[in-house]
Amino acid sequence: MKSFIIILFFLGSITISYSQDKNDSDTEEESLKLEQLPEVVIRSAGKDFSVYLTDKNPDASVRGMQEQFISYNLGKDYEGFDSYLVTMATTNGSLAATYNGNGKLTRVVENYKNVKLPSKVIYSIYKEFPGWQIINDKFLYTQEDGDVIKKQYHLKIKKNNEVRKLVVHPNGEILKRVD
Repeated sequence: MKSFIIILFFLGSITISYSQDKNDSDTEEESLKLEQLPEVVIRSAGKDFSVYLTDKNPDASVRGMQEQFISYNLGKDYEGFDSYLVTMATTNGSLAATYNGNGKLTRVVENYKNVKLPSKVIYSIYKEFPGWQIINDKFLYTQEDGDVIKKQYHLKIKKNNEVRKLVVHPNGEILKRVD
């Protein structure tokens, strides 16, 4: 009888453990990813909503700064002012956000240097300028009232003793060349 109970317990625990297994493809489809979300509503400001569009930047420091900004609680600090400025800074970047008197997010300006570049940007630079090397980069990202105004990379490239400055869109399109 004792061995029958032990075998029954053993078989019961095996079936329970199999019921906990999930197929990897199911979890990928069911879970929401940050990259899939088009925007984040930070808070309600009366009848208005503060909307912030996160960037799908490949650099972890940029995403980390944006996540810190999303989690920032403005509280009641904005009350009594026409506008309120929130600034955040790290060693390689900064974020400045402006709120109006009602606590609605009106403008966000982000500036980062020496970030990991998107593969489309790298590919287009090396395709257009073979033999050149990227020596410096800056990422600028600006929003107003939930609309992206500016999203571009400012790059310095070098070949031998010649240096050029480029402005590149994240999709790889070269917007401006300064020779």
